[in-house]
Amino acid sequence: MSVKYVHDMTEGNEVSHIIKFTWPMLIGNVFQQFYNLIDSIVVGKFVGANALAAVGACGSLSFLFFSVCLGLSVGIGIIISQYFGAKKEEQVKRAIANSTYVIGASGVVMSILGVVFARQVLQLLNTPPEILNDSVAFLRIASGGMIAVAAYNAIAAILRALGDSSTPLVFLIISCAINVVLDLIFVLKFGFGVSGTAYATVISQACAAIGCLVFALIKNPYFKLKKEHWKISESIITKCIRIGVPVAAQNSLIAFSLVALQSVVNGFGETAVAAFTATSRVEQLIQQPFNSLGAAMSTFAGQNMGANKLDRVKKGYHKSILIVAGFSLLAFLAAQFGGQAIMEVFVKDESVINLGDKAIRITSCAYFPLGMIYVTRGVLNGTGDAFYAMINGFVEVAGRVGFSSGLAMIPFLGVWSVWVTSGLTWTITAIASVIRYRQGRWQDKSIVKPVEKTIEYKKCAEGK
Repeated sequence: MSVKYVHDMTEGNEVSHIIKFTWPMLIGNVFQQFYNLIDSIVVGKFVGANALAAVGACGSLSFLFFSVCLGLSVGIGIIISQYFGAKKEEQVKRAIANSTYVIGASGVVMSILGVVFARQVLQLLNTPPEILNDSVAFLRIASGGMIAVAAYNAIAAILRALGDSSTPLVFLIISCAINVVLDLIFVLKFGFGVSGTAYATVISQACAAIGCLVFALIKNPYFKLKKEHWKISESIITKCIRIGVPVAAQNSLIAFSLVALQSVVNGFGETAVAAFTATSRVEQLIQQPFNSLGAAMSTFAGQNMGANKLDRVKKGYHKSILIVAGFSLLAFLAAQFGGQAIMEVFVKDESVINLGDKAIRITSCAYFPLGMIYVTRGVLNGTGDAFYAMINGFVEVAGRVGFSSGLAMIPFLGVWSVWVTSGLTWTITAIASVIRYRQGRWQDKSIVKPVEKTIEYKKCAEGK
């Protein structure tokens, strides 16, 4: 089936496919980060540093509650990309229909948990009393609208699995514009403060989800579902859970490690929390090219795994490393020479600016390992190596919890231990990821059909 809104990546030049898929993803991810950036800028500039700290204090928790939905969306995308690569069109449609049950149920459950336990969890994290109420309000509103965020990410994951990275971009840009307008209206006109930014984000994400879904139903042939496609398929749901739950667990573990690090940051006071919030926003932007490339590699690897073309997976991975190296160097130079100017975008407080400037210089030294995490994770997830996701999550937990608690006790490091922890965690996680790839076990993980083991895999399995 050759149509405009699907893209077969199992034939043709590997780099060309990856780059063409990555660009819309990159633009879309940057716009998605604008949700957080605009929230931070509006709150930091017009409400105050404490309000910015309140938003930042619950950022990791928001990701923790959302990680289950996000992981299941990734699992759904992997399954659909492999079915698509294997040219199993009816299975693709059944997977799309059954994915609605999985995402709907997980979205509702996680939304309820986030709303009910927001205050208790924030108190456990030693959130400063001055910002606690604002943090609770933001987290409850964000959690209450989680089903909208989950829906958009699930639909986007399905479209990208079919090779369409442009449609999610269009609706993300539209929703970003809505978010900007609502931020200004809710915060400046109505004085809703921190709550206003949360409402703006939820409403704009809901618009993206609805728009993306309606367009897909009209234009994408795989969304033309019949009654038989909606029958519950235990096989497909089981695969969604088998692939998605480890990825969800990975995301939850990563989120837990970020929450643990946030707890350490909170102990250094409001200035450190505000600086950490701002530098986290910068790092989220820096990660977007890596994230986009990793997502492209996941779809590329998934489709070619389904088509049993392992050599193309390897070639795509090796060439993506060169792209990571080039961008890492550019980002490093920008952080080293433009850190203060970047921080001034977020806040006016001189102490926060100075702290953040030095902080991003520290983390920029580990941008290349950070990029390697994304591309290697993309390949391994795309091929169906679900167990790797668990390894990745545990390594990040060990790194952030271990380094943050140990380094914070070293007198001359003090608050700088927070950002040193991030760099060291990225490095050890990248090493673990590359080791997992080189072991070759991913070559035997196809969920569509058995894959004949390559000579390289056999040698690795035999310890040669």
